[in-house]
Amino acid sequence: MKFKRFQHKECEYFPCHNVEEMNCLFCFCPLYHYDCGGNFVILENGIKDCSLCTIPHENGGYDYIVDFLKGLVQVPKE
Repeated sequence: MKFKRFQHKECEYFPCHNVEEMNCLFCFCPLYHYDCGGNFVILENGIKDCSLCTIPHENGGYDYIVDFLKGLVQVPKE
């Protein structure tokens, strides 16, 4: 599906990672505040450094992020 992929080739940082078919849709990853399974480190000041993670920019990254977020949602029982 075309809505899952976007490249902002005019961005001064493009490409920000060495990823074939770079996807910029999740330039700022919505999983930043979670233990997402990506390649990250927590710095001394508590800030999460995700600069080595390419999940949001790879093929399949959109589905990975959406599925992760769906897993966080609790559906109320009637």
